[in-house]
Amino acid sequence: MPLSGTERGRAQLTIGAGGDRTMELDRAAEADVFAELEALASRGEKFAVLSEEAGLRRYGADFPRVLVDPVDGSLNAKQGVPFFGVMFALVDGPTIGDTVAGCVVNLINGETWTAIRKQGALRKGEKLEVIRRSDGPRLELVAFESLPKALTAARGLVQRAGKIRILGSMALAIAHTAAGSFDAFCAPIPVRVFDMAASLLIVSEAGGVATDVNGNGLEPLPCTLEARTTLLCAPNPELHSIAMRAFGER
Repeated sequence: MPLSGTERGRAQLTIGAGGDRTMELDRAAEADVFAELEALASRGEKFAVLSEEAGLRRYGADFPRVLVDPVDGSLNAKQGVPFFGVMFALVDGPTIGDTVAGCVVNLINGETWTAIRKQGALRKGEKLEVIRRSDGPRLELVAFESLPKALTAARGLVQRAGKIRILGSMALAIAHTAAGSFDAFCAPIPVRVFDMAASLLIVSEAGGVATDVNGNGLEPLPCTLEARTTLLCAPNPELHSIAMRAFGER
C-alpha cells in the first residue's frame, strides 16, 4: 500500500510471466504472497502456485493449484487510484470449471469476497445478498473491462445501458456484478481467464450467469496465463439474457 501512486512503486523491473512489465509494486505484493504460501509448504502442504509475475512454482504437487494475481487493478495502484485488490483461486484441475474456492480482497477498504464450490458466496463473511433491481428490461448500470476503441464491439450494450463504468479492477468489478451492483459486466475483447477465476466462482455461487459474448460456457477454458476469452456476466439469468440481446444489437 505505501507504494501506490509513488515513483518508487512505478519503477520498472522486468517482464513478468504473464507478459506485462513488472514494477516494484507488483514485485513487493507478490513477495508478500509467496512468503505466506511458502510458510504453508514448509509445514508439509503440497500444492502449486501460478502467479502473474513469477509464473508456475511447484511445492511438491501440480494440484491443487493456487492462482494468484497479487495486484488486480495494478494500473490503478501504480497511478494512486484507490480501487485495486488481490485475487486468489484454488483449482483442483486444469480448467475454470475445476475452481474449488475463490477470494477477492479490496485492498483499499479490506472488503473480502469469497466463494466455495457448492457452498455459496460470502461478502465480508456473511452470505452474499444480491441487490434487488427495478422491474423491466432496462439495464441501469453496466460495467466494462475494455480499451476505449474496443467498446465499439459492444455498441448495442453501451447504448442500452443507463450508465456505464470502467473501474480498472476486473476481479472486483465482477464481484460487484455478482452482488447486483451492476446489471451486467462485459469484456468485449478477449481478456485473461486467469484474472477472473475467483470472481467467476463468486458469480456462480451467488446465482449469477457468466459466458463469453457468444453465450458459450467458460468451464472448459484452461486456467493458464495465456488463455483468454470475452466475458458477459450478470447477477441472474434474466439480466444475462437482456444483456446478451443488447450486445447483439447494432
